Order: sequence, then C-alpha cells, then structure tokens
Amino acid sequence: MTASLPPLLLTFLLLLVAYLLGSVSGSLILGRMRGVDIRTLGSGNAGGTNALRTQGWKFALGVALIDVGKGALAAWIALRLAPVGGPLSVTAHGYLAAGAAVLGHVWPLWHGFRGGKGAATLIGGLLVLWPWALPVLLIVWGGMLLTTGYVGVSTIAAIASLPLLAWLTGAHPERMWFAVGAALFIAFTHRSNLQRLRDGTESRFARARLLHRIYRSDPR
Repeated sequence: MTASLPPLLLTFLLLLVAYLLGSVSGSLILGRMRGVDIRTLGSGNAGGTNALRTQGWKFALGVALIDVGKGALAAWIALRLAPVGGPLSVTAHGYLAAGAAVLGHVWPLWHGFRGGKGAATLIGGLLVLWPWALPVLLIVWGGMLLTTGYVGVSTIAAIASLPLLAWLTGAHPERMWFAVGAALFIAFTHRSNLQRLRDGTESRFARARLLHRIYRSDPR
C-alpha cells in the first residue's frame, strides 16, 4: 500500500507518525493512571529524572521504557517503510523520524505541547540507528555524574559527544548532521538546568558523586 504513495507524501506521513508517537509521554500517561500530573511536581518537567525524584524508581522505569521505546519504534517504522528512489535516503528517513519523535516528546500534541527534554526518546532512536554509540554515551554520562552529581549536565555532555564520535568514525552526512542537531537541541532543552547551575540552585544527586565521596573519606 505504501509503495503506491508518492515519495514526498510517504515521507511526510512517516514523520507525522513519528511525531505523534513521540507525543505519547510516558510520565504523563502513567501519572494520569496514578492521579498526578508530574508537571506540577518537583522541577515541573515531564521527564524521567523528575519522575524518579517525585514518584520513585518503579514509576521512572516505566517512563523510561515508554519514552525510549517510542523513539526506537519511530525510527524502525521509518526505516522499514521509507520510499526508495526519492530525494531522501532510507537512512535519512530513520534519522528524521527519530528527530520528529524527539520533537513530539518535547512538544506533545496530546499533552498541551508541554513535555520532557527529549533525551530518552533520542536514546531510543539511537538504539535502532546507531546502537554502538550508546556505550560511549553511557561512559560519558556516568563519568560526569560520578564527578559532578548533576544529571542534566551529564546528559548534555553525553549527547555533546555524538558529533565528535561521528567525526572520529568518518560518519556519513546523515549521521553527522543528526549528531550535531541532537547535541544542540539537547543543550537547548536543558537550558534551564544550565541557568540553575549558573545560579547555584541546580539539584544534585549527592549519592552519585562517588569520586567526591572517596576524596572526602580519604584520611590523608
């Protein structure tokens, strides 16, 4: 059926589906089942970190599974159904769909265009499109978290490593542009974290600062 559609129309439909999938917010759906709107609690963000802080790890795990899953599903559908022979490659469709899902997560149609910051959904897209980049992101994220205790800063740093990783590995243009766009967009969605960091009011996971705790406990 999709083969009979004009390539540009099919591209538009795939991106629309990706955006609508991205608009399914894990924290808001699960929060509604619990009778809470997570946007009125904690930092006011409809994302996994605020879910963990205000609702506990089980709730946050459910949020993460939904938000990562929708990014992966959007990319997978685009790769499977992308038109061949059009102005955009199949790979480009996958990256554009992942980006559309991230946009849907940040500005969800179903939830008044007030969503999360997009990192988990971006990770879902990378699971399908660039899976071997995830260990690098995890190492950078974990290292920053152990050093600083700031989740937002750790997320920004991890995603910011994507352009460097793409350059070092000679990535094709679609991947390179996606990496640069993702790094800039995640920095934009976390701008409030950066502002609170400058103001000295950013929340910190003190227990995650392993290196700081080791230093403090050193008797020398």
